[in-house]
Amino acid sequence: MPALTRKRNFFRMLARRGRLLACLRIRALQFAKKYSVALSAVEAGCFQPGERMSDQNYRCGWVALMGPPNAGKSTLLNALLGQKVTIVTPKPQTTRNQIVGILTDENAQIVFMDTPGLAQVRGRLSKTMLQAVWQSLAQAEVTMPVLDAHLYIRHPEFLERDLAPLAKALSSDERPMIVVVNKVDLFSDKSRMLPLLTRLSEMWPKAEIFPTSALKRDGLPDLAKLIRSKLPVAPAQFPEDQISTAPLRFMTAEIVREKLFLHLRQEVPYSVAVDVESWEEDEERGQTVIHAVIYVGRPMHKAMVIGRAGASIKQIGIDARKEIQDLVGGKVHLELWVKVREHWTEDAAFLRELGLMAE
Repeated sequence: MPALTRKRNFFRMLARRGRLLACLRIRALQFAKKYSVALSAVEAGCFQPGERMSDQNYRCGWVALMGPPNAGKSTLLNALLGQKVTIVTPKPQTTRNQIVGILTDENAQIVFMDTPGLAQVRGRLSKTMLQAVWQSLAQAEVTMPVLDAHLYIRHPEFLERDLAPLAKALSSDERPMIVVVNKVDLFSDKSRMLPLLTRLSEMWPKAEIFPTSALKRDGLPDLAKLIRSKLPVAPAQFPEDQISTAPLRFMTAEIVREKLFLHLRQEVPYSVAVDVESWEEDEERGQTVIHAVIYVGRPMHKAMVIGRAGASIKQIGIDARKEIQDLVGGKVHLELWVKVREHWTEDAAFLRELGLMAE
């Protein structure tokens, strides 16, 4: 490797570590202020958020949402939390990472892990997405498969194929399991579910089967109550007002990617990635200045993202900026660039830079 490249990689590594340390320092300061404790105690690990919610009957645990693509896992997570922490589009494989959402009340703290859809593995990116699923499963105290009832009522022959990876992984699992049968709002005759519910009960005899509609929020309070009952007795692991562990930069990149998925043709979204290259606070103008790069796999896709006379990328930027402003609670100046990076989905180093692979 040339000396210049080694030096550049070294400084990139230092920059990433510096941003991480700065982020952790800010979180520690916020935490110390919120709970009126010394910063040194937080940094030393002597004070944990669970100490405020450590009643002997308090429950806390990690719940893995898993299932085929487009089952409604992300919609369900957002609905349970009452606010958006993960992007949602009609296209499969929108979720690429493990996304943590936290639901806290006076009796329990549920730490949800939204995961990529379980699908046929094609290439390095798909493998990393699949790894996120199995890592979440390993962390979980409660497993929660989510599936599309409307799909399997119309095509029962797809059920065994789509759930085979989960059925195998959970066949001898002793942890509590809740199978969420989603999208029941898409058909009026609920008796049509009976064969599906019977087959799921045969597949997982010890599981609780819970039909619902995440989109309509039908039965979600009861589902949350059921999940709480399955959690172990343990103190809370996060502050009561924290709803996710995702950094602002990551959530910003995800919002831009969501708008890309919603605006572009079917074949383009799967070859796009978004990286927030710079984030600065312009105190003089009272705004956050964000520069993000949209990576595409082919030159023809770059033209699609930009659109005629820049119309497409302009609208994507407008829609993304509105949501990012809600996220940061202030004015945002968002600049988007489009770059071609062929075969990026197979580039392990680049996937690590995007946070899609572990270091």
